[in-house]
Amino acid sequence: MLKEVALETWGSFHSNNRKPHDFDSFWLKGKEEVEALGLDYRLVEHELYSTVAEAFDLYFIGVNNACVHAQIVRPKNITKKMPVLFQFHGYHTNAGDWGDKIANAAEGILTVALNVRGQGGPSQDTTVTKGGTLKGHIIRGVEDGPEQLLFRQAYLDIYQLTRIVTNMDQIDLNNMYAYGASQGGALALICGHFEPRIKKIFTLYPFLSIFREAYRLDVENSAYEELAYWFRFRDPQHKNEQVFFETLDYIDIQYFVPSIKSDVIWGIGLEDRICHPKLQMGVYNAIKSTKEMLFYPEYAHEYIPEFSDIMRKQMFLDLNTK
Repeated sequence: MLKEVALETWGSFHSNNRKPHDFDSFWLKGKEEVEALGLDYRLVEHELYSTVAEAFDLYFIGVNNACVHAQIVRPKNITKKMPVLFQFHGYHTNAGDWGDKIANAAEGILTVALNVRGQGGPSQDTTVTKGGTLKGHIIRGVEDGPEQLLFRQAYLDIYQLTRIVTNMDQIDLNNMYAYGASQGGALALICGHFEPRIKKIFTLYPFLSIFREAYRLDVENSAYEELAYWFRFRDPQHKNEQVFFETLDYIDIQYFVPSIKSDVIWGIGLEDRICHPKLQMGVYNAIKSTKEMLFYPEYAHEYIPEFSDIMRKQMFLDLNTK
């Protein structure tokens, strides 16, 4: 699909605003829960074969008493404050190979990569729920109310992680960035919501948005397929459809992004049907800070060429232009 056609078709899309009336107080309460946990964490040196970088396993105890893990890769022989890149992975996967972060360390940047609880890395999922997961984490805890949603806990892990990292020694608080694709793209935006000092957010085709519309858009062939599975197996007559979606509204990224202060650089593949461009446009249109959307007409939910080079250029110019 051409950029002009995509903009004409979806470019003005705004979802019907169903932001919960207590959304702000709900998340304020969550932040207070995190703050009560303090800033305790544990660093364990991780073997890394590099002449320029060193690595550490970072562990902290998050909400619901879960042990949460992140990778830290930073320059060796630190002599000045380090810029930070918060990096987030895609759905069901993990923080990836340690060696992938060495290039950032060579440029003097500390990378911190969160492992989302209960997914492919070692972070624990301590959710207790009467419902099933049915192939996904969007619906984990949905039958027990918004306080039990797994993504509520995962979002609060991000808040806790930013608090821990920004209180470490030799962190350059004026040069912090966030990056991710798909689920990671959504979590990078959540990171910008919780930490307003993030300078730039780089996001590719972010997930976790506008769930009612996602349900209507060929849901079983998308990243949102578990919504359909939940109805099929847990609520076949849709008797609880309203409360189901009202619960998910608490983790919908469209309601977080208006508070972002960071510049947002957004990559979108116009053939993406895993995270549909219509959903992405709806979230993008809700962002009030400086933003730019980069269009890739022939690309879907896949590797996007040039985006990582654009990100590196932006960071390089920030850090090396007087």
